[in-house]
Amino acid sequence: MPIEPRLIVTGHTPDGHAVFVEDRHPEPVRVQALPGADFFLLWGTPDGTARVGSPNPSPVLRPYFPGLGGSRALFLRWAPHADAPDAPDPGTVRSEVADTLPGLLDPFEDDGDGMHTTDTVDYAICLEGELRLELDHGAQVTLTPGTCVVQLGTRHAWKNTSDRPALMCYVQIGAVRD
Repeated sequence: MPIEPRLIVTGHTPDGHAVFVEDRHPEPVRVQALPGADFFLLWGTPDGTARVGSPNPSPVLRPYFPGLGGSRALFLRWAPHADAPDAPDPGTVRSEVADTLPGLLDPFEDDGDGMHTTDTVDYAICLEGELRLELDHGAQVTLTPGTCVVQLGTRHAWKNTSDRPALMCYVQIGAVRD
C-alpha cells in the first residue's frame, strides 16, 4: 500500500503552550512538465533566518526553490517509466508551471534531459520504489527505500526508470554558491 503523505505542524498558543496547529493530507499538485508526477508541498520557511515561536505559523511555498536561508519540504511521487506522451507545447508547459509551481523550471537546462543545478543543500530521501540520480558525465546511482542523498548544488537529474512509482522526500535549504 503506498504511503499517503501527511503534514502535522506544531505551534504555540499566545501564552506559550505547545499545540498542534495543523494535521492534514496535502493535495497533490500536477504539472505537464512531469507527466504523472504528484508534488505534495508540505512546508517552507522565508529566506533569511528561520524563526520559531509564532502562535500562527504559516508556510512559504513560493517560489518553488528557497532563497538564501529559506527552506522547503515536499514529497514528490515520480510516475513509473513509460512511453513518453506527446510533448505539449513548451510555452503552455512553462505558463502552467509559472502559475502552479513558480520557479520550478528556472534551474533546468533547455535540452529537456532533466539536468539542473540549484543553489540549495538538498536532503533527498527515498521512501518507496526506486529512483535514479544522474550526475555529470554519466555517473549515476539507483536510490532504494531508506537511501538519503545529500545534494550539494551539483548538476543532476532524477529519473524513474522502473515500472513502479517512486516516492521521495526532499528538504531544500537555500545556500550560497562558492
